[in-house]
Amino acid sequence: MASNILLQVPRKFWNSDSKVTNAQQSSNPSSSQNFTTKLSCFHSLLSSCATLKQLHCEAKQIHAQMIVTGLYPRHQVLQAIFGIYVKWGDLSSARSLFDEMPVENTYVWNLMIQAYSDKGDSLSAVLLYRNMLVDGARADHFTLPCVLMSCVSLDGGVSLGKQIHGHVFKLGLHSDVYVGNSLMNMYGDFKMFSDARNVFGCLPLRNIACWTTLGRLHVAEGRPKLAIEVFHQMELEGWEFDPVAAITMLGACRQLGSAYNGRKVHEHIRRTGLESDLRVGNSLVTMYIDCGSLDDARAAFDQIKFKNVVSWTTMLGGYIKNGSFNEGLKLFKEMQLEGIRPDALSISSVLPACGRITACSNGQEIHCYAIKNGFDAQLALKNAVIDMYVKSGRIDYASKVFSTMAIKDVVSWTVMIAGYSLHGQGELGIELFQEMKNTNVQPDQITYTAVLCACCVARRVEEGLHYFKCIATPKVEHWACVVYLLSCAGKFGEAQAFIQDARIGKYASVQRALLNGCRIHGKKQLGRCIAELLTELETDHADNYVLLSNIYAAMGKTQYESKYRKMITDLGLKPRKACSWIKIRNKVHAFGVGDVSHPRSERIYWELQSLMRKMEGIGYKPKSDFSFHDADEERETILVGHSEMLAVGFGLISTSEGVTIRITKNHRVCADCHAAAKIMSKILNREIVLRDPQCFHHFVDGSCSCSDFW
Repeated sequence: MASNILLQVPRKFWNSDSKVTNAQQSSNPSSSQNFTTKLSCFHSLLSSCATLKQLHCEAKQIHAQMIVTGLYPRHQVLQAIFGIYVKWGDLSSARSLFDEMPVENTYVWNLMIQAYSDKGDSLSAVLLYRNMLVDGARADHFTLPCVLMSCVSLDGGVSLGKQIHGHVFKLGLHSDVYVGNSLMNMYGDFKMFSDARNVFGCLPLRNIACWTTLGRLHVAEGRPKLAIEVFHQMELEGWEFDPVAAITMLGACRQLGSAYNGRKVHEHIRRTGLESDLRVGNSLVTMYIDCGSLDDARAAFDQIKFKNVVSWTTMLGGYIKNGSFNEGLKLFKEMQLEGIRPDALSISSVLPACGRITACSNGQEIHCYAIKNGFDAQLALKNAVIDMYVKSGRIDYASKVFSTMAIKDVVSWTVMIAGYSLHGQGELGIELFQEMKNTNVQPDQITYTAVLCACCVARRVEEGLHYFKCIATPKVEHWACVVYLLSCAGKFGEAQAFIQDARIGKYASVQRALLNGCRIHGKKQLGRCIAELLTELETDHADNYVLLSNIYAAMGKTQYESKYRKMITDLGLKPRKACSWIKIRNKVHAFGVGDVSHPRSERIYWELQSLMRKMEGIGYKPKSDFSFHDADEERETILVGHSEMLAVGFGLISTSEGVTIRITKNHRVCADCHAAAKIMSKILNREIVLRDPQCFHHFVDGSCSCSDFW
């Protein structure tokens, strides 16, 4: 045990006969002459600008001659050779010479202990410290920080650290700021935060490092408010930040999620001139992103004069995280134009943007870049590529990448299983899960969610229930999947009994899963009850009130419809506007309900109306059933004015015949648009891919991949 090192290691005895401090006269005059020549050469190298490699080579030769001839140079030369070994990282030679030479001062002990500590050989560092004490050498404020740092990685390090804390008092170093700061760091690493604070409180004098360590420990303890208080106290005492202090305080603001406090720290940074420090600049960007202030993050990013790949990747990730996918793609291109070479993390950060706005062409370009630069071998990046292809509507590309992977982890399998479900291919998702079970990869909670979704899509009730029973500790999302599985199959009695037995009716996601079953099977009365319950569970969710008002309107109960419409206004809620977008020639075009703002609106409406006449000619009639629709305004708008139809119309007039039209919508596609898109795909002989929050709809030759279950 490390805690017994200082008590149990036997005393080291030096063999004084083997130590010669001055070059002795050898019985062989030629050996003595050669050795003197070597020393002269070594002195010349020391006084010149010789490289460390040259010095190390010369030192090894002198050391070898010392062993062969028994001749030893002056102590200062021995120390110089020893120092070169340490700097070169040749600890074996350094220790060999250390054991041969007389150690006349603490400096050499410190150098050897620090070398072990820096190399991560904590046990050797502590053992050597013990030998140092036994040999009568006096530890100083350089020795103890290295030994304290070594304690952290040893078993029984807490007890050992406390023993060394006792040595601190015996040596009279308890007032030393460097030793005190090291003690604080050690106790912090052991999660003994109160002990660390006690050390800080006992220091008569403190430097910026001590204050910074105290702030960092508060952050590590999950108490960012106390770290902010440390910042204010530092200001009151007139301390100016160094880069480490600035980064620490910005980390506290990040953890607290307070852009207000972050701006205060930023102002202090600006006053002290630290804004030009790259590490501080990157931390500012990260802080503002994590506090949800994207504009401040971009302003801080623009202030960095010499940005590195971390700067660009951080800002890129901020855009993606906050849903600004188009801005993220623009920044990625700007990064390359500035001559900054994206790394694997940059690529992984931008790929989700390609999936979110169905920008498959951008994703393919980035994928090609990754292959050309050798990043595609990284498992995490390959998983991100698969996820991008899945979410950009190219399940076929995702499947090809997956099949070429020599090594697959649980993320690889899960993304692909979920991808098949998302694209209406639940059977393939279940087959893939069975294949995964034959490997050494164990499914996790998210994998089970994915396979349960696959069972819902494939309507494999018994199989889904079997997989649910395999989950050791089911979470809410697993319960919700089972409810959707049962209700989707029309087994509403079983679904409601399941909710009651599991006592999960208080979860909105569970009730929404039951509501989805009602939507598929047209259960308006049960759907109304669930929608009313959702308004109680999520009082500030405007879409629930829109849904309920639409249900009452479909039932002809206009007074209730008006009641819930009024509640939306009275509660100050703002329903999400339905919006669809399509990417044409590297530009994203967005459309709202009844939108006439697009420069080609007249041509879009004319195209859609012409198409509607053809559809009516073969028997198409709009259903106009919005009873389970949660999008505002669409009920009062003609079909050609729906956002997804406008996007389809623009796609038709902007692309060649036969080209697939790919659209994304922020709301569930309504029943009328779904039926219309199926007929359009047959009349136009085109595939229309429409992604809504529920799934991908691949409309081909009059059918949809969702089999009308969405």
